[in-house]
Amino acid sequence: MSDSCRPLVLINAVGMTRKLLEYAPKLSALAAQGWVRSLSEVVPAVTCTAQATLLTGALPSSHGIVGNGWLFRDTQEVRFWQQANSLLEAEPLYKTARRRASERGRSFRSAKLFWWFNQGAAVDLSVTPKPYYGADGNKAFGIAGSPDGLCDRLEKNLGRFPFPTFWGPMAGLRCTQWIARCAAQIQQEGPPPDLSLVYLPHLDYDPQRFGPSGCDMPRLVRELDDACEPLLEACRATGVRVWVVSEYGHCDVTRPVALNRLLRKAGLLTVRLGPFGEILDLFASRAFAVVDHQLAHVYVREPEDVALVREALLAEPGVARVLAGEERAEVGLDHPRSGELVVLSKPDAWFAYPYWLDDSVAPDFARTVDIHRKPGYDPCELFFDPRLRAPKLSAALRLARKKLGFRTLFDLIPLDADLVRGSHGLASAQEEDRPILIGDGPAPATAGTITMTRVAPLVLEALDLAD
Repeated sequence: MSDSCRPLVLINAVGMTRKLLEYAPKLSALAAQGWVRSLSEVVPAVTCTAQATLLTGALPSSHGIVGNGWLFRDTQEVRFWQQANSLLEAEPLYKTARRRASERGRSFRSAKLFWWFNQGAAVDLSVTPKPYYGADGNKAFGIAGSPDGLCDRLEKNLGRFPFPTFWGPMAGLRCTQWIARCAAQIQQEGPPPDLSLVYLPHLDYDPQRFGPSGCDMPRLVRELDDACEPLLEACRATGVRVWVVSEYGHCDVTRPVALNRLLRKAGLLTVRLGPFGEILDLFASRAFAVVDHQLAHVYVREPEDVALVREALLAEPGVARVLAGEERAEVGLDHPRSGELVVLSKPDAWFAYPYWLDDSVAPDFARTVDIHRKPGYDPCELFFDPRLRAPKLSAALRLARKKLGFRTLFDLIPLDADLVRGSHGLASAQEEDRPILIGDGPAPATAGTITMTRVAPLVLEALDLAD
């Protein structure tokens, strides 16, 4: 079978860099058999934006995914971690591949396993995390996908997806192991899909909690490498090629920067005090920040306030740059979803979302894992509150109350942003800290760093579906 006819699995090994590859013997072997290139990060170098660029070969100015979340201007709501494939404003590679294969009289099947923008995607098999939400405010963990019965069959064979290890203070290795076994089963069940996208997040947890310098990175990388083994074995047995890509590398940080507190003290941000704490009032605020690791979108209601807000932001020591208007094109963020101002942090800083000035009036969701309610990304969700003497017991007791039918607040998350020692979002200064692409077949012409926008065209070329 020629390489152009062989199916391909693209593993997204988040956080993998050239510097770390030496600790992953199985993935290093793939690189030795083929080629490896460093990738220049898209800005912001965060999950949703990076995956959108990997899928479409476009920058945020074209695909519209300007961060993990942004302000939906029509309803004045901040929404993070949206799954709708229709949010992509550029064509993803699985749709391009299907169209080109059809034009050439070929069939094409694809699988999308835990990559973002999964719901409604033009793929044949999909699996993605998707809790169930009850009318009484209750939430039950779950996964969703297609075709009908796929998720049930996977969980019957592999056990329930370990959702608490996918995000939150218990996030860790088990979810990556489950996803890799899930991908292996799909390769083995029938004719392998022509393209399978597999997201393995293990390196995205401790490096954020403790910073790469505060982690045992060799051990973490070996754990990821070992977790890949069932999938690699399944691919060897079925003749499927494996490529590996990553989205960004992590960096050490020493200081959180609370832009919304700065804007509030300047009289630009307004809150509403209620029975569940202070809530950000987007309609009344002249300016507010949607923060996302080391980048923030600052939305300014009136054009005449832009210069004032920019001056206030630039006075903050942790802020490196503030881009307005056409300047946003420098980082590919000249898109209507972007803020009027795009703010980049200093390399050792990151942006925290809190807007309240006194923890006694913090909103109730601040002390919980609540990725959809917070108006910004909150890495504090990776920690149990260190003030809790027995956090896992506290969690178990709250879970027992919930199962008995009582309304229960899982207020286990700290408000202390100084706990966070790792971040990402900016372009890496050193090539060894950049994300990578491992492939086979004809290597890219350049031996150095290639742009992240080149990944989708290279995958299509490997599938003999280039334009």
